[in-house]
Amino acid sequence: MSLDPDDPRPPYQQVAAALRAAILTRQIAPGDKLPSQMELARRYGVARMTVQQSLRILKDEGLTVSRQGSGVFARARTERPIGLRPHIERAFEQPNVEIDFSGYTAETLHGIIAEPLDKIRSGRLAPTSIRIRMLLSDMSRPLSLPVNVDNKPEASGPARERMAEISTRHAGAITATVEELADLGLVPEATVETRLHGSAPLFKVYIINRVDAFFGYYPVVRHEVRIGRKRQAIFDPMGKDAVMFQRTDDGDAESADALFVGQTRLWFDSVWDTIATPQTT
Repeated sequence: MSLDPDDPRPPYQQVAAALRAAILTRQIAPGDKLPSQMELARRYGVARMTVQQSLRILKDEGLTVSRQGSGVFARARTERPIGLRPHIERAFEQPNVEIDFSGYTAETLHGIIAEPLDKIRSGRLAPTSIRIRMLLSDMSRPLSLPVNVDNKPEASGPARERMAEISTRHAGAITATVEELADLGLVPEATVETRLHGSAPLFKVYIINRVDAFFGYYPVVRHEVRIGRKRQAIFDPMGKDAVMFQRTDDGDAESADALFVGQTRLWFDSVWDTIATPQTT
């Protein structure tokens, strides 16, 4: 496939246009790997440097993401929501698994990692290390969320106690399962830590293997929940259905993706190392 000699655009723009059209029409589907630079150079009859310029355009447009050692992959535009599950499941196929989570209750994380942990137990996956860190809101404090619909945090203790029980249950289940795999000798090195902070849960963050960062806002919604024997109206973060957006560190220190991932890691570590305290229950 050669370029149109009558097209006034420079060759790198023509190649970028052809690849852009293939991605947007899903001839190259989100997640598919693009041909190598050498193959693209042969296909379009251009120099490899021309292909590199074309791929830079697509990356800047948010249509592709580069993974060091793996190649260039098509993805949906960054404004579109991204599914978290396949990325976490793929992380467990690597020798070293690192997951940092900051959010409400860790319920979604608990559900997602159940299958990879089962695969480790059955011998279908064999990572050499697992490290999970969870930053959760301290529900023993009078936070702004969850709160009674009268917006009085000091009177919302029962609502916070309810969420603390849910959070402790899911975080505890993650910890127990991972530690069991270590005790059985199925994972040579495994640690799970949970720390609490005094900020209300307004958004959630996942950092996977220090390369992929996912971010989503928690919309505040009105819920009717049962506390004791009574139903109570509260304002609550909408957790499980929150839309997530993804950025991947492509190794280019000046790219927007790499900067976003780096700043997300910096934010997480700064909270973890300063105002967050170890969970004691």
